[in-house]
Amino acid sequence: MAQIELILLQRVEKLGQMGEVVKVRPGYARNFLLPQKKALRATKDNLARFETQRIELEAQNLKRREEAERVAERVAGLSVTIIRQAGESGSLYGSVSARDISDACGESGLSIHRAQVVLEHPIKTLGLSPVRVMLHPEVSITVAVNIARSPEEAEKQLRGEAVGAAAEAQAEAEATATDADQAA
Repeated sequence: MAQIELILLQRVEKLGQMGEVVKVRPGYARNFLLPQKKALRATKDNLARFETQRIELEAQNLKRREEAERVAERVAGLSVTIIRQAGESGSLYGSVSARDISDACGESGLSIHRAQVVLEHPIKTLGLSPVRVMLHPEVSITVAVNIARSPEEAEKQLRGEAVGAAAEAQAEAEATATDADQAA
């Protein structure tokens, strides 16, 4: 299938930097890059218009990146807690999605859109999970997401204690070890 040439108006991860002319599949261009104004079709008119606006676009990009870097410094090490129901094995009855994480970040003082949360796959187990948040195409932070059944369990997880079935197995192993020590 023929590919379409586009001029990138901002950095796009795994594709290129601002100003580069790239070839992409038509669906990616039509459904993502063009509607979100991340790229222009690479026609002679658009190339000329981009070159005249390049300095202005780079200045806007630099300003947005500096703002994102200031926010990243302010919220470095952010940790959010999400309370969910889960089974005894620690698997959630649902999953934690990008929307849940963006809402929790909003409650903690960092207002982000769910599209800025980068999840490889939904989180389906209890515990601590590092999640990447893109504040700008060139600036990202890592948010520690603590998923627990109760606030008390969340505090235990933050201290590094095992919870749920893992805690029971650890307690049982310790009890067996102390029984063996007493028998010897």
